[in-house]
Amino acid sequence: MSIQYKRLHHIQICIPPQQEDIARDFYLNTLGFQEINKPEQLRNNGGFWLKVANIEVHIGVEKMGVPGKRHPAFEVVDIEEARKHLVKNNVPIQEDTQIDGYERFSFFDPFQNRIEFLSRTI
Repeated sequence: MSIQYKRLHHIQICIPPQQEDIARDFYLNTLGFQEINKPEQLRNNGGFWLKVANIEVHIGVEKMGVPGKRHPAFEVVDIEEARKHLVKNNVPIQEDTQIDGYERFSFFDPFQNRIEFLSRTI
């Protein structure tokens, strides 16, 4: 028997306590994600849920630690338009080492969560 996977259901990104309004503004208005209903049973935990493309992004609340290498990567249709949009919204871009077949860069949300955008070049 082997595990048969269907799809990636969700990723979780954490923010510090009492920062939901700042996170909502960034993820909804700057990145253009859509807020979706969080189950009633989980609402007392804080945070909120989002959707982009066919991926759920769960914003959770916890005390923040040292940032690491962990990050979500979103493939975008037009990397240059994405870059221009972020710069226009005062989001600093971090140029990443390029890899064959992709153009990519990273940036940080207001809570120092690293996010990568990439686009196929071939």
